Amino acid sequence: MLKQEIQKGESKKLELKEKLPSNEAIAKTVIAFSNTSGGKIIVGVNDKREIIGIDEDRVFEYEEKISSIVSDLCYPNILPEIYAQNIDGKVVLVVEVFRGSLLPYYLKNKGKLKGTIIRVGSTNRVADEVMITELQRQRFNKSFDEEENFEIGLDNLNFNIIYNEFEKIGKSCDYKKLKNLKLIKSLNSSDLPTNALCITLGKFDNSTIKCARFRGVTKEIFIDKKEFNKDLFSNLNNTLQFLQNHLNLFAKVEGLQLKEELEIPLIALREALLNAVIHRDYTRNSDIKVAVYDDMVEIVSPGGFPNGLTLEEVMSGRSELRNRVLANLFRELKYIESWGSGIGKIKKLCDEKGIKFEIDESGNFISIVFYRKTGEKVPNSAEKVPNIAELSFEEEKIVRVLKQNEKIVSNDVEKILNIKERRAREILSNLVKKGVLKKIGKTKGSYYIFMYKNETNI
Repeated sequence: MLKQEIQKGESKKLELKEKLPSNEAIAKTVIAFSNTSGGKIIVGVNDKREIIGIDEDRVFEYEEKISSIVSDLCYPNILPEIYAQNIDGKVVLVVEVFRGSLLPYYLKNKGKLKGTIIRVGSTNRVADEVMITELQRQRFNKSFDEEENFEIGLDNLNFNIIYNEFEKIGKSCDYKKLKNLKLIKSLNSSDLPTNALCITLGKFDNSTIKCARFRGVTKEIFIDKKEFNKDLFSNLNNTLQFLQNHLNLFAKVEGLQLKEELEIPLIALREALLNAVIHRDYTRNSDIKVAVYDDMVEIVSPGGFPNGLTLEEVMSGRSELRNRVLANLFRELKYIESWGSGIGKIKKLCDEKGIKFEIDESGNFISIVFYRKTGEKVPNSAEKVPNIAELSFEEEKIVRVLKQNEKIVSNDVEKILNIKERRAREILSNLVKKGVLKKIGKTKGSYYIFMYKNETNI
């Protein structure tokens, strides 16, 4: 099991080290794992993921040293499991860290504001104030959307928008039900709206959805641009209409009837938008962005996966609610069926239609990408050009960027994907092995180009 984890490489939950890192580096990674999804530091593995092992005679020395480092540098107290494991006759040291309950954890000598570390992809980053506040909410099992909003008065809110949504499904709704749904709270004998109510009714700054249709596969030229900043229900409907306006319809014969279908299933797009609206981080000063390109549709929402959730867990159907009140409201209104079912539904629909889709967590954003079949051009020599379905999401992204440039270097890949140098080299090496790219030069000035000119049509 551990060997398989190593072969997959560094990730949100795995850090590989050839030798024991510095004291602060160990503390930072332990803190990052505690604040995020938990994880393992494995010592005795080189950059090529080869198990080289450690000196068996120093195992106890290393265990004591790491325990002291964590105790001296980290706060609140973290208790990792530290143990040696034999893999193929070589011993590695494993520091296993579990997600903590006393969030946020930070470096003692730097304090909470400057020393709180989180895990983003395969890197450690200093958390900003917004993230620190979110970690504190998680500690006390609270969500931002259930907090009272003291800036917007109830008199400025149109409850009929929600009442009408309930009427559509044959249910009644009144002021009392809004309180039961935690959309309104009583404080010191006064009623106040919660953030969830303000967000739902379009009275919140960060609840806009920005849509754009671009020409080609980059953001250089846009054909159409719209911003929807009303209530969430209107925003969802308007965004779906925008997508329908800019995606192709195909005719399909069923019996004696001619049925039109959108090139990407409308239900899949709807589920992706619902996920973005319900699960985004509304404390972030950013909007949901929907972009239509010739080759894909991309939906980007602010906020990483909540409560330390990993991509693998999301794909398996596990759900963690960032916005509990919003999620419950949309469930009451039958917009969603059950927690965690949305991604599974998207996958099923896309698989049935032969459409490739990807989910990616990058920093404080989550993107869902649907690849358009109509955006794929036919290459001049199909035998020479590899199948795009054989490329990973990261590899496809590099290919798309290279389409717009004559060449690409390792440093470009690091910036584009926000990854470490060795991971960038690994991705480029894989593209060379797959016959997509060709490496020019062997020194620091080396760069990569397409193996064949017609590969720009991938």
